[in-house]
Amino acid sequence: MKEGKEPNDGQDAAEGKVAKEGKEGRSGKRLFIGAHISIATANTLAGCAETLARRARDAGVDLRWVAPTNYHVTLAFLGWTGVDTIGPVCDALEAATQGESRFTFRTTRLGAFPSLDRASVLWAGVEDPGPLTRLAGAIGEAMGRLGFRRDARPFHPHVTIARLPGSRAIRDVVLPMAEQMFGDTRIDAVTLFESETKSSGSVYREVQKIALRKARNPGPESEKRQTSTLERGNNHALHPGYEPDETQTDDGWPRGQGPTE
Repeated sequence: MKEGKEPNDGQDAAEGKVAKEGKEGRSGKRLFIGAHISIATANTLAGCAETLARRARDAGVDLRWVAPTNYHVTLAFLGWTGVDTIGPVCDALEAATQGESRFTFRTTRLGAFPSLDRASVLWAGVEDPGPLTRLAGAIGEAMGRLGFRRDARPFHPHVTIARLPGSRAIRDVVLPMAEQMFGDTRIDAVTLFESETKSSGSVYREVQKIALRKARNPGPESEKRQTSTLERGNNHALHPGYEPDETQTDDGWPRGQGPTE
């Protein structure tokens, strides 16, 4: 299976340019914060995707598959971020995750946004997401203090496995495998990712990995970097007057669109 392109190639190309240069010529990256799923879970998901791909072809459904190496759970989508803001983002992310213990979550069942009858994104769900929800909330609050726009939707942890170029019913394709359990993931770190859209699909690069550990006093260098950067006045997540046109998140779930089932 090939890694799928995100919907609307023209829009993605324009967003890709914005991610590189920004609307005011600033150098920047398109970022999100997430966590990898376990290798065993990814392998099981990939096997399920192979079966779904055959069913989709038989049904004439165009599903654009995410590469198994890109399977992850998104905790916060930041969008275009100036290079001079990445240091403070890392500092804030480390502070937000201090005191968080390692925990395990289960990936299970298939679903779609906004529904299996009008699908644009196919995903595997996360069972009992309490610790993930708490972690995502802490990270969202920390990013909000830096000026990033928070998603108004309730947190819905999931692993995107495919996207559709439009919206159509996939219930018959998915239903025989909808209740499958894919495996457990022990999360011991969160990662700041860069997302770059290419003709072959989205490419994710690790910018910084932050281990979950007990709270500790920040080192003097970290404190100095965050304070000096934030006091310059030009380091906000967005320049004054800059309005990001980031309707598409890293996993293809448009902002403002929630699940209906």
